[in-house]
Amino acid sequence: MQNRQKKSSHKKPKKIYSFDEANDRLYDLFRNHDFDFISHEVRQKLVQFYQILMTTQISENFTRLVRFNDIAIKHFIDSLIIDQLTPLHFPLMDVGTGAGFPGIPLQILRPDQEIYLVEGVKKRVDYLKKVRSQLELSNLKVIGRYMNLDFTYPTKGIVTRALTDIGYTLYLCSQSLQSGGYIYFMKGPGCGPEVKKARELFKGDYKHLETLEYKLPKTTHERSLVIFEKLQPIGPEKYHQNFLGARS
Repeated sequence: MQNRQKKSSHKKPKKIYSFDEANDRLYDLFRNHDFDFISHEVRQKLVQFYQILMTTQISENFTRLVRFNDIAIKHFIDSLIIDQLTPLHFPLMDVGTGAGFPGIPLQILRPDQEIYLVEGVKKRVDYLKKVRSQLELSNLKVIGRYMNLDFTYPTKGIVTRALTDIGYTLYLCSQSLQSGGYIYFMKGPGCGPEVKKARELFKGDYKHLETLEYKLPKTTHERSLVIFEKLQPIGPEKYHQNFLGARS
């Protein structure tokens, strides 16, 4: 499964803040958006991540967000908030991670837990490995491949911000997610029909536990966190006919 982002022009940062200035700005922003519980150590790692991402963005088109406030709110808070909304199951696999969201911020927040980043584009894989090395994230594993039925790396939790359909993602992840494991879909508003279709198709194999609807703190940005549980082992051919011709 690829992290299908809408094609956009290559936006380059007009300014990359120094470490001290970015740290001060992130402190103020977190305080103003009800995220003042984030520790000094976590905030500093996020600042390092911001600098690596923006430096890379000069030559590579990894994100459409290049303004500091947008990165802090729509990347960092958007990623970190799911840890506040629901218990996450580890090891946690971030499928179609792209520039490292939500996996890297979650790893910075939860350095004691194992997180796997699954990404198929080589230049992104190289960048993710660079982030892991420079931020010394010893429990972060970067897996350079696309998610498909041949991918059987066992995990208890899967999270994705990729735009791929919920049902297709459940299908592709069925051989990696363990029975009793959870998959978390980070979606926008209005995903009810997509959830309903997946719930009906995978009845007995996956259970839709809940859909949490919320706004990023002190913003108008609406989000949905859709949670499914895998109930039992699923043969790789079981839903093959349902997704003939689908592209990952």
